[in-house]
Amino acid sequence: MKTTPSSTLQAAALALALGSALTIAAAPLTAQAADTEKCFGVALKGKNDCASGAGTTCAGTAKKDHQGNAWKLVPKGTCEKTASPTSPTGFGQPQAYKEKA
Repeated sequence: MKTTPSSTLQAAALALALGSALTIAAAPLTAQAADTEKCFGVALKGKNDCASGAGTTCAGTAKKDHQGNAWKLVPKGTCEKTASPTSPTGFGQPQAYKEKA
């Protein structure tokens, strides 16, 4: 198959369009991330966004409700107002914690 200047130009245009689309698609995620914060101890079993320590690897791996080393993204300013029965304060925490007995 012979490569022509026209096919090379089309391939370059397609790559540019795809790159632009991916950049635009990622923009809302960046804005969303600025409006959220990690909150430990508020995720339900299997519903965490990611992890901090042993027993969790990432999204969906929390072994139990309100696990102290698993976090969920919540709207900024709401973490320490969200109930967490395993937390020392009874509310979500900005850092991983050892669950109270």
